Amino acid sequence: MATVILLGTLDTKGQEYGFVRDRLHALGVQTTLIDGGIRGEPLTTPDISRQEVARAAGTTVQALVDAGDRGAAVDAMAAGATAIVRKLVDAGEAHGMLGLGGSGGSTLVTLVMRELPIGFPKLVVSTVASGDTRPYVGDTDIAMMPSIVDIAGINRLSEQILGNAAAAIAGMAKNHETYQPSAGHKPIIGATMFGVTTPCVTEARTQLEERGYEVLVFHATGVGGDAMETLVRKGIITGVLDITTTELADALVGGVLAAGPERLEVAGQLGVPQVVSVGALDMVNFGPMESMPAQFRDRTLHRHNATITLMRTTPAENAELGRIIATKLNAATGPVTLFIPTKGVSMIDVEGQPFHDPAADAALYDALRQNIDTGKVKVVELDTDINDPAFARAMVAEMDRLYRASAAEGATAWR
Repeated sequence: MATVILLGTLDTKGQEYGFVRDRLHALGVQTTLIDGGIRGEPLTTPDISRQEVARAAGTTVQALVDAGDRGAAVDAMAAGATAIVRKLVDAGEAHGMLGLGGSGGSTLVTLVMRELPIGFPKLVVSTVASGDTRPYVGDTDIAMMPSIVDIAGINRLSEQILGNAAAAIAGMAKNHETYQPSAGHKPIIGATMFGVTTPCVTEARTQLEERGYEVLVFHATGVGGDAMETLVRKGIITGVLDITTTELADALVGGVLAAGPERLEVAGQLGVPQVVSVGALDMVNFGPMESMPAQFRDRTLHRHNATITLMRTTPAENAELGRIIATKLNAATGPVTLFIPTKGVSMIDVEGQPFHDPAADAALYDALRQNIDTGKVKVVELDTDINDPAFARAMVAEMDRLYRASAAEGATAWR
C-alpha cells in the first residue's frame, strides 16, 4: 500500500494534520506522521515524535527551546526530519510527502522536500503559495497549493482544500509506488530554451534524439538553469547543450529571472562536455510594464505579454556578458565549444524585429573573441541567426562529437 509522509508542527497544526491523515486512510493510503514542533504539546499523536526528530539532528527539544532561536530550531528540526525521511524514502517505505503551514511550517517542510529525489511526489498546502515561492521550491519539483484561508481549524473552505490536497497526494503516491521507468538507458543531455530560442532548441532536440540521446529541456527562467546545474552535479545529466544563457543577463542587470552564481560553471567544474551559445542575451526580464524600475523606463522595452516586459541589453552590458561567459568557459576542466550566431541571438534580435541592434551584438561577440582562451575553448562562428536550423544542426554535431570522445576516454559513460 502507498504511504505518504506527513511532516508538520503538531502543536499548532495537529487538528489539520489529523484531518488529512484520516482522509488519506479513507483513500486507501497509509501515513507516517512526523512531529516537527518544539513548544506546545502535540494536538494529535505522531508516528515519529519531535524527540526522535531532534535526536536525529544531534540535539534535544529542550536544548532548542532553551536557545530561544526560532530560525535555528527550524533548521535543526528540518535536518533531523531530513535524515529520517531520506531513510524512509531510500528504503522504499514512502511514496509521497504532504505538508501544511504558513511561512514557518512551509519552510520546515520544504527544507526537507528539497533534499528528496526529483520525481518523488511533494505537495505543500500553504498560506504563501500565491506569492514568491522560489525560496520554498528552489530548483525542485515541489507542488504548492494556496490554502486560501489560514490553516487554523477545519471549516467549510479548509475541509475542501485539504481534502483536495489529500486526494492529490494519494493519487501521486499510488502512481509513484507502481511507477516503472521506461526501458533503456540513453545518455541524457540538458538543453536550455526560451520562447525566443524555441525553434533552435526544438530542432536540436529532434536531432539529438535521432542520434540516440534523451534530452531534458529547461526553460531559462532562473530556476530552470539552476535545475539543470543541479542535475549535472547529481550525475543525471552527462552532457550540456546550453543554447540559452539569458539568465546571465538578468543576473548582471537586475532582472527577475536570474539564476544562481554557479550558472554556466557546474558542467565545467565536473568536466562534463558542453556546447554553449548566447541565446537571448539581447534581453533582461521584468514584470508588467508598470512595474519597470524607474531607471530603465527610457530603455528599449518590449511587452512580451501581460506579465513579462523585456528590456534590450546595451553594448556595454553585452561586452560585460561576453567577459563573464569567457571567464566561466575558460575555467572548464572538460571539453567545451562556444557557438556564435552572427546574425542575431534571438527571434526578436534579427533584422526588422524590435531588439535588432548590430552594435550591441557586436560588443558581445568582440568581448567573447578577446577574452576566450582558444587553447581551452573551441569557438565556432556561423553567419546565421540562432534559430536557423543549420545552426542547431551544427551544435548537435559538435555535442555528439564531444560526448562520444568523452565516453571513449572514460570521462563520460555511454549509458
